[in-house]
Amino acid sequence: MRTGKETPKPMSGNRQPTDLQGAKRILITGGAGFIGSHLCDRLIADGHEVLCLDNFYTGRRSNILHLFGNPAFELIRHDVIEPLRLEVDEIYNLACPASPVHYQHNPVATTKTSIVGALNMLGLAKRLKIKILQASTSEVYGDPAIHPQSESYWGNVNPIGPRSCYDEGKRCAETLFFDYYRQHKLKIKVARIFNTYGPRMNSNDGRVISNFIVQALKGEAVTVYGDGSQTRSFCYVSDMVDGLISLMKSPDEFTGPVNLGNPVEVTILDLAKEIIRLTGSKSDIICKPLPQDDPRQRKPVIGLAEEKLGWRPVISLEEGLKKTVEYFSR
Repeated sequence: MRTGKETPKPMSGNRQPTDLQGAKRILITGGAGFIGSHLCDRLIADGHEVLCLDNFYTGRRSNILHLFGNPAFELIRHDVIEPLRLEVDEIYNLACPASPVHYQHNPVATTKTSIVGALNMLGLAKRLKIKILQASTSEVYGDPAIHPQSESYWGNVNPIGPRSCYDEGKRCAETLFFDYYRQHKLKIKVARIFNTYGPRMNSNDGRVISNFIVQALKGEAVTVYGDGSQTRSFCYVSDMVDGLISLMKSPDEFTGPVNLGNPVEVTILDLAKEIIRLTGSKSDIICKPLPQDDPRQRKPVIGLAEEKLGWRPVISLEEGLKKTVEYFSR
């Protein structure tokens, strides 16, 4: 869903970094989204200026409302499918619906956001000769035939299924990033983000943790798809933001792709039981048919992130779920 061809606010040309202490002007596409808004917070706290670009298809003003009036923050309502000219020092490209409910609603727009959006951001980075980070996804591994998943695994993706707009869109975006790296010597970083959760998740985005928490808090039946034996690995959002920033700061010769996620694996059924316990809910658990192409297991190998970035998640699932339940309980 596009918001029209809105013209971004013009910036002065030939802009230099904000000051001599390493502060930068940083563009975050999808900056009003779940992860993007936390990244805005962190980069501003670190002393940078942030340009938050979003078309508000899945991003929400409430995620960034507390930043309005902050001189280090600027909001640009724009769709990455449309070209734009800005003067910035770095780009984090996070723009794309990330939950099945949203990315399957308009699959053509999802594919265009991943591919055309990546092309536009790569073109901007090439013109400015700056570093750009692509928020890729563990979905590039599809329904994996190898477990756990390391970056060397090429994946098992259905190219024509209902999830393909997202899976293949992200895979093609990775291809474009590495072609720009090889052909134009562009400084790139590619992060493969595994399941992430925490405050500011959209309550109706169809993701398993937000679904379970909302259902449990309402006293409704908690819906598990399949028999609940499928597994996921959940990373708390502050850990994910740490990983993205560490990747952007890493030496230029390290491009990735690199897995960012929590290697602690849990079954969906056990997750449902834990959320019912933490919410004090009396909800029952009901099972429904598993959606087409839903991965049976998902767990990252994060040895590369540990070696190259010195990064490993520190927030346990129980601690992170408590913080997330508290957010949804407000």
